[in-house]
Amino acid sequence: MRILVAGWHGQVALALSAAAARRADVKAYAVGRPALDLCDRPSVGRALFGLSPDVIINTAAYTDVEGAESEPGMARRRNVDGAAALARQAARVGVPVIHLSTVYVFDGTKAGPYVEDDQTAPVNAYGRSKRDGEAAVAAANARHVILRTGWIYGPDGANFVTNILRRAAAGEALEIADDQCGSPTFAPALADAILEIAAKVAGCAPDDPAWGTYHIADAGVTDWHGFARAALEMSGRVGDAHPLTAVSSDRLTVRAPRPANAMLACERLAKTFGVRLPEWRVSLAECVRVIERGGIGWSA
Repeated sequence: MRILVAGWHGQVALALSAAAARRADVKAYAVGRPALDLCDRPSVGRALFGLSPDVIINTAAYTDVEGAESEPGMARRRNVDGAAALARQAARVGVPVIHLSTVYVFDGTKAGPYVEDDQTAPVNAYGRSKRDGEAAVAAANARHVILRTGWIYGPDGANFVTNILRRAAAGEALEIADDQCGSPTFAPALADAILEIAAKVAGCAPDDPAWGTYHIADAGVTDWHGFARAALEMSGRVGDAHPLTAVSSDRLTVRAPRPANAMLACERLAKTFGVRLPEWRVSLAECVRVIERGGIGWSA
């Protein structure tokens, strides 16, 4: 199976390349800017025709939640127009697309985990661009799987876990919100699951009931403070030398509001594809082990 991964520097793109390299049945080609630029439609066509993939996995996006507040036009060009252009080109050559979206399409006011059919109502510009991108992808290509996820982290690059451990290693005091709950999602586990889904949908007809929107996240729920504390405990860095304080979100200086509830129900994914991600603490422990083997010295 030949897979085109749109995007190559993001956490999920890197994890997909690594996961594909471990499998004899998958050949993944990660292509990003400038060779494949969602804001440059000719480059999208060239990438598809040059590689002739069986499945396209779109990880390319504008993901700066704070930046989207001041650059909503750029967020829409990549997350709506660019995503639609990729899905449309894929449809023209009969290729399905797996499109990554976000829990930020919801407003966070629901009492329990969000299911796929819940009303979307994003509270920030990034979420609005991703919500509209979902609709654009679905309209452009009948053979689509939209995967909503959130709180993605991994051992590489800049993310919540690497940031917390780096700041703790520097002796910084940490103030972390405890009034936002969700399911942390380990990028390598997410990548393995996406490849399993890709293998199952590669040959499905346009009218197959498998096409549609799904939620995918690690099992279990925590809040940002609990997530940070678990990472520090697993790394041996919690204590008086690295004070960790729980605060409310309104104490933090951010431009983009976040949904207080980022919990996702993933039963539809399990029922359709037989895919479940590990419990978040299991994944976090693996992430911390990988980081500790490499030492505290992130390049990001």
